[in-house]
Amino acid sequence: MTAVLDASAVLAYLLDETGAYLVESALNDGAAISAVNWSEVAQKVTAAGGDWPVAEALLTSYNITIIPADADLAIAAALRWQRGSGLSLADRFCLATAVALSVPALTADTAWGTSTTIRQIR
Repeated sequence: MTAVLDASAVLAYLLDETGAYLVESALNDGAAISAVNWSEVAQKVTAAGGDWPVAEALLTSYNITIIPADADLAIAAALRWQRGSGLSLADRFCLATAVALSVPALTADTAWGTSTTIRQIR
């Protein structure tokens, strides 16, 4: 596993936005996504009138690993909460999953900043 994808990164890939090539590279190299972020991608695609089964088929053609949201990840995500940080529950699940797997999180959300754990795609 080379990276954990945030929903924003997957959506950037699906919409062929800036940084999509970085997400595709990660998908080719065996990326993972938290089940919470997977749900967020499905919800955003559907809400925008997209065809989730088509998007899902494309993403799963890369053999993306969907990491279950277990109790340990739930606690790790909860402990990342800070008042005013702007990180959603899904954001915190992505970060917790990346830390648990010892790989970077790829995101298009510039509010996350950058660190050894966070790679911006834009």
